Amino acid sequence: MRKVKSVHIKPGFIRIIKVVGCILCVLLGIFIFYRYQISTLKKIGYSEIASKRILFSRNKEKVLGIGENKTVNAAFESDSFQEKNLDHYAKITYVEQKHLISNINKLLKIGYSNHDINIILKHGNDEAVSQFATREKVSYLEEFFSLDYAKLENYDRYVQYSDETGEDEIETVIAINLDLDKTPYEDATVVSSFSTDMIVNKYHYLKENFAPSDLTTIPTEYASEKGMQCSRLALNAFIQMYKAAEKEGYELVINSAYRSYQDQIDIQNTYLEAYGQSYVDKYVAKPGFSEHQTGLAFDVGSRNSRIFANSKEYTWMLENAYRYGFILRFDERYEDLTGFRSEPWHFRYVGRDIAEYVYQHNNMSLEEYFVIFLDK
Repeated sequence: MRKVKSVHIKPGFIRIIKVVGCILCVLLGIFIFYRYQISTLKKIGYSEIASKRILFSRNKEKVLGIGENKTVNAAFESDSFQEKNLDHYAKITYVEQKHLISNINKLLKIGYSNHDINIILKHGNDEAVSQFATREKVSYLEEFFSLDYAKLENYDRYVQYSDETGEDEIETVIAINLDLDKTPYEDATVVSSFSTDMIVNKYHYLKENFAPSDLTTIPTEYASEKGMQCSRLALNAFIQMYKAAEKEGYELVINSAYRSYQDQIDIQNTYLEAYGQSYVDKYVAKPGFSEHQTGLAFDVGSRNSRIFANSKEYTWMLENAYRYGFILRFDERYEDLTGFRSEPWHFRYVGRDIAEYVYQHNNMSLEEYFVIFLDK
């Protein structure tokens, strides 16, 4: 039987193996400890990148004391992180902005408090905040920015308008957000998509090819002439309103509805020839700036009265139109906001939710509603 040779391992090699083993054990222990520290931070909401930087900057205990904080997380993720501002980051509400941390640093350097910075971030997007952070400190932020719908980029316009007109903060912010400090029809905002809450006036316009996406013909029983068109949504709501009024003995009729861009040109030319330029400038919307092009606006009349404002139907509409999603669009109280004279016959479909809110708030103008809730 053949004998197996024994392998002789030198003592030195054994020692090397033991040393390597010990080193590996130590490294494994360090890695496990490191991952434990990372997991501790991740469990309370910090990202992998932020957790690593927190550990290596020796801020773990401080951050654990702060707890979950999106702004602190963003700070450690950012190359703009400044340790001296860590306590400030923890007290500033997080917003999704590309230059959040660098802008916070700049605003702190200018001398703004944490409270001020929260106001600034709340009222501006990344571009507006970045621009604001390059200017000298302003003294009275809350003068206008106590209003949720105030816009940071409009600050100088607010100040100028308030100084020139003497209007209070609310009136100033609404006016400037509506661009009422600009010349009507100039530098207007294009409205490209159809919606029941769209706004069209002398500062918001529709392009020549715009038409409502659900354009339909109005049945003759509801209109004063054949061939009228409007949004199907608005028509369905009007029919419901028409039938409700009819049950109470009132007779409504649509005298005008959708008008195309070309229709408005024709109307403008007709009035121009009949009454002159000054009349047209004051009373007739330019093509693209008429709400009738939305298909959501109706000139409503009474089959029992030639003057709608004096009719029982008009009174009924004021009290009930909101139930069907309609509002009186051009109230004489808001001529300065709407840019158009009072039109008692002009009702606009906005949907029941908006119409009810408007009704319950003293029949506020659609412009005011737009600024407060829609113009984001």
